[in-house]
Amino acid sequence: MKNIGVFFDIDGTLYRDSLMVEHFKSLIKYEVIDPIIWHTLAKNAFHDWDMRQGNYDNYLNEVSQIYLKSMKGLNRNYMDFISNQVINLKGDRVYRFTRDRINWHKSQGHKVVFISGSPDYLVSKMAEKYGVADYRGTEYIVDENNNFTGEIIQMWDSDSKHTAIMEFVDKYNIDLDKSYAYGDTNGDFSMLKLVGSPIAINPARELLQNIRNDRELRKKATIIIERKDVIYKLTADVEFL
Repeated sequence: MKNIGVFFDIDGTLYRDSLMVEHFKSLIKYEVIDPIIWHTLAKNAFHDWDMRQGNYDNYLNEVSQIYLKSMKGLNRNYMDFISNQVINLKGDRVYRFTRDRINWHKSQGHKVVFISGSPDYLVSKMAEKYGVADYRGTEYIVDENNNFTGEIIQMWDSDSKHTAIMEFVDKYNIDLDKSYAYGDTNGDFSMLKLVGSPIAINPARELLQNIRNDRELRKKATIIIERKDVIYKLTADVEFL
């Protein structure tokens, strides 16, 4: 008998921001990274997004490149303390709908998996916190001394998430037609398209547009909008400006 799989993105889908950005800010707070890096580089990208003058995916991509350069040469063992701090202090800052869905899927015996573009050393801790079966995040490569090399195996794009899901399908004998996926940006498009029950959480404009342009996905996708203490359930035909 095949299992039902459930694939959750984290940033913007479960967590109400980006784990990577939270980690970046903590590195600055603990003076591991020079604060000038944020104030002169990353803050510009954040400002454009915060003022709604830029695209969210572009903002995250730009900040991730700055973050990656800043991490080069740092020791992963030392980072564990700060990673733990991020999860301990911020790990409950999640959407109510998604948190409840994780608990429901676990109660049904489904195989719940986190697939996120955030660093694997953060994703692993979120997976442990929420007691899910498995996870996959962006892998930050270390050398023989456990120092970050500045190279990664990314997991924020649609193709990488597609490959990851197919590996989990083999590993856990998953029936995709009966499975679920939850995402918020276009990097989650392939996850949503693969499963029988795709759910877009507060979707970015590009993702929503691509769902609407895909005849099969448009029919089966559910759109969830969570604002303040209200959760809205919509179809992909919802009008947006």
